[in-house]
Amino acid sequence: MGGLTMLKLLIPIVDSRGAAEAARHSAFLFAERCVSMIEVVEVCKPTGHAHAGAKSRSGSLSPDRALTPTPLQHVCAILDDAGVPYTSRHVAGPTARVIAACVEAANVDIVVVDARGRGFLRKWTMLACLRRVCSVPVMLLH
Repeated sequence: MGGLTMLKLLIPIVDSRGAAEAARHSAFLFAERCVSMIEVVEVCKPTGHAHAGAKSRSGSLSPDRALTPTPLQHVCAILDDAGVPYTSRHVAGPTARVIAACVEAANVDIVVVDARGRGFLRKWTMLACLRRVCSVPVMLLH
């Protein structure tokens, strides 16, 4: 009797909406013994394109922003609560290229993208782009 093949997943965080649904789905798959490891990658704009965003005039984070967990912290908290083994990191660059490079570097089996809050056209465009550049299946959750 052959053993089960356990998958390694990649959860990219590509915007401020985060990837909470992808983390919850991955935690469920881990509990069902389908997943052995998860890579969480926060895709950031290259440093030349960064902007202040939530910073106050003094240069420090505004009090409201300082108390709000980042999307990466939220995803990691979900995985921690479920006891899922994972690694996380920040990578700057074009979203699709960064995700494709992480797929190859981390030797993952599937990409799980949280697509809640995106319109139909943006979901379709994202899926088409990721399927074109990634060498593994891409699953959009909505």
